[in-house]
Amino acid sequence: MDRKLQHYYEESFSTFATPGWKYLIEDFTELKKVVQDLSTVPDAQQLHFRQGQLDILNLFLTRKETTEKAWEELQSEQTI
Repeated sequence: MDRKLQHYYEESFSTFATPGWKYLIEDFTELKKVVQDLSTVPDAQQLHFRQGQLDILNLFLTRKETTEKAWEELQSEQTI
């Protein structure tokens, strides 16, 4: 594996292991509960804005899992 790519994954895993990451995910999880309530959206423009917010929140909330999956796939490719 490329050294730069390996370093990227190692630093990512290091970040995921910090208390700060845990707090960030907890905050984003609570924020998602508020943002996903569409009953207060007055128009289509605000709906599209909310969709963007949810996309970004989901990106963060699934980052650890998607990074782990990508790492596992890279590892399995190397053993083949």
